[in-house]
Amino acid sequence: MTRIGQPWFDDAAGPLVRPYAVTRGRTMGAGHDLDMLTLVVTVSPAPRLRHVETEYSEIVQMCRTAQSVAEVSARLNLPLAVTKILVGDLIAEGVLNFRAPASGDSDTDIAGIGDLNILQAVLNGIRKL
Repeated sequence: MTRIGQPWFDDAAGPLVRPYAVTRGRTMGAGHDLDMLTLVVTVSPAPRLRHVETEYSEIVQMCRTAQSVAEVSARLNLPLAVTKILVGDLIAEGVLNFRAPASGDSDTDIAGIGDLNILQAVLNGIRKL
């Protein structure tokens, strides 16, 4: 029980607002399939924001230089799924530009056969330890 004048929350408890409250209960973004490696950058000059939530203005400020969605999520201290929704809203409004991560056609590109061989070699090395 707290005494009069003492705060009723603990700093170690974390945020008091649940992530779904930030997105108003939405679990899907504005139609953009964003990857955690997608780069986002603020359009210059940035149009006026239609959202009053502080997260939107923070995203616009930090994306003056290109940031990945994962970096934005880490800096905001929000789950990646929530950040994707907020970033998607700003892309849909024309406030942010985005560039999806490069994907290749060869077998040795990201998540291709080459990566699986490397992962298998690492696993084999760990097992030998």
